[in-house]
Amino acid sequence: MRVLLLGASGTIGSATARALTRHGHDVVCFLRKAQSSQASAAPLKGADSLRGLTLRFGDPCSLESLRRDAFASDAFDAVVSCMASRTGTPRDAWRVDHQAHLDVLQAAKEAGVQNFVQLSAICVQKPVLAFQHAKLAFENALIASGMTYSIVRPTAFFKSLSGQLERVKKGKPFLIFGNGKLTACQPISDDDLGDFIAGCLQLQSRHNQILSIGGPGPAITPLDQGAYLFKLLGKKPKFKSVPLGLLDLIIGFLTVIGKVIPAASDKAELARIGRYYATESMLVWDAVKQRYDANATPSHGTHTLFDAYALWLEGEGVPDRREHAVF
Repeated sequence: MRVLLLGASGTIGSATARALTRHGHDVVCFLRKAQSSQASAAPLKGADSLRGLTLRFGDPCSLESLRRDAFASDAFDAVVSCMASRTGTPRDAWRVDHQAHLDVLQAAKEAGVQNFVQLSAICVQKPVLAFQHAKLAFENALIASGMTYSIVRPTAFFKSLSGQLERVKKGKPFLIFGNGKLTACQPISDDDLGDFIAGCLQLQSRHNQILSIGGPGPAITPLDQGAYLFKLLGKKPKFKSVPLGLLDLIIGFLTVIGKVIPAASDKAELARIGRYYATESMLVWDAVKQRYDANATPSHGTHTLFDAYALWLEGEGVPDRREHAVF
């Protein structure tokens, strides 16, 4: 197929670009223009991994630019979007996770595209945050569009669980919330997720489906993650519990301040996001039994988080988490 890929400069997006190419597709990546005078030169950070692919530049948040610069009156069989808001704050989420995707969907329909694969998130199962509601709103629009769709809801990413490597290497304790067993996840690697996304174009069993997906192996808790890191380093396990009440105090303070200082309101939302991930598992939610179910969470791929930990501690590059850092 001829595929238009959005969000290709991110870690998941670039992995998806590689996977689409391996699957034999002709991939065109639409990236944001660089700033100022370099607009026609180098793409944004992360695009080096896209060498050899067709790159187009413009504004993914502009319907006009999508029509002119992305689709450019060309024929495409499918759109794959790994695009997401950077921060998850309300304004960013509704602008990117919702409105920008509505514009992509409109431009795709005008161009005669038949297939649309959307990277979403498993946390939208229990929506309380702005970015979750924004993602769900677009999911519903995509389902109602009449286009063949695949909505992919992955569990935790490796990069989101890499933030404490340097702490532990320096002899500092591994930070946990509560007893470290409040949550669990089945993290999936970039390449395994990219391969799953690419497969959505070819496998009819994934068409017109909402697809929760995790990586291989059993579900692991933050306590498991820390214990394995200490084992790899040959260090005695050392944990420090962060009380959830501290996050609640921070959220309350920033919410009050945010009524007069808008920047504080955004920080309050980031703190809410942090609290959500500290208390909710990234697994399939059983609405009937009101609990997360690791056994019901599908798995895909061959790479585990613990494999990645071993590589990172041997000197392999740790993912750049950008705005997604918690610790």
